Amino acid sequence: MGIIARQSIQNTLSTYAGFVVGAVNTLFLYTHFLTPEYYGLVGFLLSASVVLMPLMAFGIHNTLIKFYHSYEDETQRNRFLTWVLLLPLFVIIPLGFVGCWFQEAIIGFLSNENYLAPRYIWYIYLVAGFMAYFEIFYSWVRVHMRSVFGNFMKEVFYRIAITIFLFGVYFEIMSVETFILSIVVVYALRMFIMLVYALKVYTPKFSFGFPNSYKKILQYSSLIVIAGSISIILLDIDKVMIGKYLALENVAFYNVAIFIATVIVVPTRSMSQITAPITARLINEKQWTELEFLYKKTSLTLLIISGWIFLLIISNINQLYLLIDPVYSAGLFVVLLISLVKLFENMLGNNAAIITNSEYYIWLVILGVFLAVLTIGLNIWLIPKYGINGAAIATFCSLFLYNVLKIILVYKKHRIQPFGIASLKVLLLIGVLATSYWFDFGFHPMLNILLKTIILTLTYFTVIHVTRLSEDISGLFNKRV
Repeated sequence: MGIIARQSIQNTLSTYAGFVVGAVNTLFLYTHFLTPEYYGLVGFLLSASVVLMPLMAFGIHNTLIKFYHSYEDETQRNRFLTWVLLLPLFVIIPLGFVGCWFQEAIIGFLSNENYLAPRYIWYIYLVAGFMAYFEIFYSWVRVHMRSVFGNFMKEVFYRIAITIFLFGVYFEIMSVETFILSIVVVYALRMFIMLVYALKVYTPKFSFGFPNSYKKILQYSSLIVIAGSISIILLDIDKVMIGKYLALENVAFYNVAIFIATVIVVPTRSMSQITAPITARLINEKQWTELEFLYKKTSLTLLIISGWIFLLIISNINQLYLLIDPVYSAGLFVVLLISLVKLFENMLGNNAAIITNSEYYIWLVILGVFLAVLTIGLNIWLIPKYGINGAAIATFCSLFLYNVLKIILVYKKHRIQPFGIASLKVLLLIGVLATSYWFDFGFHPMLNILLKTIILTLTYFTVIHVTRLSEDISGLFNKRV
């Protein structure tokens, strides 16, 4: 087994392991061991850190991957790596001074509805900085084909640490305030462990001259900062703005709902590891017929798999909230709306890979800037009026429009689109089976979930197989049977 295949498998396993630990933390430990207010505070602080992180990293983690192997001369490569380490500081340090000078204004802007948040505002700055340098050190080892340990640290390490700390709160070994501080320490520890590992993989001889093509580096990094910030804004800005306009427990309700809904995109993350390099090769070789076939195939496969997950979520959501804590069912509408837009997002197949590997990648940035502004504007308008449901409506509208524009962009440039008759048939099947939302056996929630899951799974995949809507799914079924 080659190094790429072996590391892909190992990374997939650690990603899913991290997801399982995260699910236990998000859906059960946080909801039972912390009050909704403190859970909301944690969600607010981490979401704000994630939003700030791309700016602090200055796109260097992506720049490192793109330009590292272009430097064959060791001196130039060492100068480049020195730049990689120092350039983010030209953003991080000034931001620190800005934070000091405008501390009161920042606190008033971020948390004017919450008395808890101001005490922890500086944690956002620290965690964002630790996240930024962790991503840089992770890219440092990825360019040397040593990604497994870094992926474990990124996906599993801090989640396990949080699990331990949550039990510490439950058994009264630590206070909630100490727990929040411990989260900051974990992000710092993760960064320093990654630093040590990165230097072990390759230790440069630091050189403070300008590397060749430094202007291209700055241009690319600036572009990536914009693109990365847009992606994060579309994903996390709603939680930050809920923390601004509403009581912090609403962030907790919203966080649980978003976690449940985004389970749908897990198959996309796994498939993209395989389809992204294939898409890049087809575009480089101008194999447009094969690209269209892959576009439709990935769209249909992801629609079928994510449609199944969508059905399990929709049909079992009421019982799941009974297992978590009925108070969190305030996020029910959020789950339904975000699940729909995530299902649509999966229907795009390898659309993102087509765009990012094409010469019109700049259009993605232009569209993203427009939609980031739209997202913020909709949140400002809708959250005060409709609470977390308003945030869900804003996110749904922004992501739906964003995905529609991406479909149009690819169609305009390549005259290909991902949908077919089979897509409509699968959507019709999903719509019919989604009516199971209103059906309840009346048993214990766990037994109810188990029975509905078995019945829906057998019905769904039997229809898919019998009607031969997907050759891949039918082929997999025949191998198993």
